[in-house]
Amino acid sequence: MPVGEAFLSAFLQVLFDRLASREFVESFRGRKYDDLLEKLKITLLSVTALLNDAEGKQFYYPAVRKWLHMAKGSLYDAEDILDNLATEALTSKLESESKTEANQVTNWRLISRPLSPFSRGVDFEINKIIEKLELVSKYKDVLGLNDDVKGRLSGFKQRLPTTSLVDESCVYGRDKDKNMIIESLLIDDSGSRKVCVVPVVGMGGIGKTTLAQLVYNDSRVEKHFDLRIWVCVSDQFDVMRVTKTILSSVTSKSVDFDDLNLLQVSLREKLAGKRFLLVLDDVWSRRNNDWDLIWNLLKTGATGSKIIVTTRDSNIAASIGTVPAHQLELLSFEDCRSVFMDHAFENQNFTSMPDMVAIGNEIAKKCEGLPLAAKRLGVLLRSRQKGEWHDASNWKIWDLPDDEGDILQTIGLSYHHLPPHLKQCFAYCSIFPSDYEFDRESLVLLWMAEGFLQQPTGKKKLEEVGVE
Repeated sequence: MPVGEAFLSAFLQVLFDRLASREFVESFRGRKYDDLLEKLKITLLSVTALLNDAEGKQFYYPAVRKWLHMAKGSLYDAEDILDNLATEALTSKLESESKTEANQVTNWRLISRPLSPFSRGVDFEINKIIEKLELVSKYKDVLGLNDDVKGRLSGFKQRLPTTSLVDESCVYGRDKDKNMIIESLLIDDSGSRKVCVVPVVGMGGIGKTTLAQLVYNDSRVEKHFDLRIWVCVSDQFDVMRVTKTILSSVTSKSVDFDDLNLLQVSLREKLAGKRFLLVLDDVWSRRNNDWDLIWNLLKTGATGSKIIVTTRDSNIAASIGTVPAHQLELLSFEDCRSVFMDHAFENQNFTSMPDMVAIGNEIAKKCEGLPLAAKRLGVLLRSRQKGEWHDASNWKIWDLPDDEGDILQTIGLSYHHLPPHLKQCFAYCSIFPSDYEFDRESLVLLWMAEGFLQQPTGKKKLEEVGVE
């Protein structure tokens, strides 16, 4: 997948922000093309909603990927127009501020260059961009694109919720992590808060859910806690859904009413005096009002109650956790290789097939310690011939067949949760070749030159924003 198509909505959002900025609006207030700029702003906003949907669907539909490529050209033309308008505004400002004859001569030379960016008129150029963008938008029904601005991640296939069940025979390299977390769960630190929140942090596909499942099902944990509860939170922390799920787990009955007060009163009674373990899996939201409603309720549990929160975001872990986060690392090559071999050969004895093992080692290296990649590639190549294994050893993650694209989807979710300006910073790094070791300060300067960094507040310098 071309990286240009990976961050179009981010690029467009930055364009829209520039067009809506106070400085830009004031520069052209009262000018003859003021209405046209407003129309361009509205058109860009409508295209933004479509791009959010298309960026997820492009993983599964080649036609959507081609549509994104077409949209890219129109958006770059729009950026050129805005750059030229900003240049014109700056030139006009310099003209009005010039005092000396020398400055007046310099400014006259600036505006009398033979190659004007608006040789056919500003009105014509803006109208041309609007027409292109409107043409791009007309394809939405044909491609099945959704312009519902609420569905930020609507392009991705619906993910199934996680459960507490796990096949421990297929898990490798997590014994140390498992024992460290269990040790922290079994400590009754009654001198501090009654309920402790233990965050588990790591990138998508690294095995946070698997680790939580291992801990949840350990016999030591089962004996220690009166109640064990599993909730898959996913993209939105919905206090109503989370409360109902916890209550259903505690009572082993379905909950058929939707009054939040009644739900929480009932749950408080069930949790009172009980030492519980609650797993909140796949959390994407920082501490907010919904979290506080749940948190205040959970504090009614007995001293020694614990909450495990799995998340990709260290900032979320810091906002929710009461102890330092457990950072989950990539698997060693040997463990990653074992995951791949287990799924590729299943119950077969692969030691009798040295040629296949040698190719499998190369494939395992490409997984770079990511257990999800090792698992999915193993399943994909199960019962395949040697030639197909050899082909797979040359694949990139994005070359996987559509039905195995959940690796890219899982990793891509982290990207789609970034704010627009950070998407551009991340995508920019694709200009570096694989395994290239870049210099942080140099990269920050490149980002600054491209205008990707947000203007700092207070006394902070732009370089400091880039380092963050």
